[in-house]
Amino acid sequence: MIRSVVEILDITTKKCEIFWQDTQIVEAPNWSKDGFLLVNSEGRLYKIYFSNKRKELVDTDFAVNCNNDHGITPDGTRIVISSHDADDTNPLAWQTSKIYTLPIQGGTPRLVTPINGCFWHGISPDGTTHIYTALRNNQWDIYAIADKGGAEVQLTNSPVQDDGSEFSPDGAYIYYNSFVSGSMEIWRMRADGSEQTQITNDEYSNWFPHICPNNTYMVFLSYVHDQQQAHPFGQQVKLRCMNLLTKEIYDITDQFYGGQGTINVNSWSPDGTQLAFVRYIKQ
Repeated sequence: MIRSVVEILDITTKKCEIFWQDTQIVEAPNWSKDGFLLVNSEGRLYKIYFSNKRKELVDTDFAVNCNNDHGITPDGTRIVISSHDADDTNPLAWQTSKIYTLPIQGGTPRLVTPINGCFWHGISPDGTTHIYTALRNNQWDIYAIADKGGAEVQLTNSPVQDDGSEFSPDGAYIYYNSFVSGSMEIWRMRADGSEQTQITNDEYSNWFPHICPNNTYMVFLSYVHDQQQAHPFGQQVKLRCMNLLTKEIYDITDQFYGGQGTINVNSWSPDGTQLAFVRYIKQ
């Protein structure tokens, strides 16, 4: 049995406090400026309120196979989800994932990406552009699409995994992780896909860069042991931080049991002083 422990990390003191525990697998917190964490569990989305620790199911209508690639629009009015078709008999049903938006209070999702194989990761600061990982021509690349829909724009093109894309708070850059160098590292490119530049280079498998609201720190997930292009659940991981001004990288947690679900999407507090993440306990 696995217990999910949602923790709040103070980015300065590195002190962690337990916020929520659950006997179900809980994944990928987003921190809302309206006083709750948005998480997913077993295909559904939930709000967990800071004021009273109440867990509330979000009405997503037909979209009941949501994965851990979700978020909240910059204005706080909508939720963005990735959800696949309901077909429990097909082991590849997850590859039918599409991106939708719905009102923050819940409701009927509006389709953004009409093509299958889309996994959301970020939205531009002005709320007009989504970025996501998509399976096209048997390779995983990063794409952009307008919030109102339309044609998608390919930003990376490599035969290896490109994933975990997120805009910088000023919208100038996109941070992401890529296996282009032969190990999973953090990269950065311009918002139009140009100037693709490797940021980290070490012995870890590095995933899911998240930039703090004032654009000074980047937190990311590091697998202690090489995972090649995968990001599995149930491995020894830790969270690390890069000072984007000095480029110094340092640990902000101890090693723990986690990986997939720990910090797939942005979970910074609105003031940039804290971070939410999930560690898992084997019982």
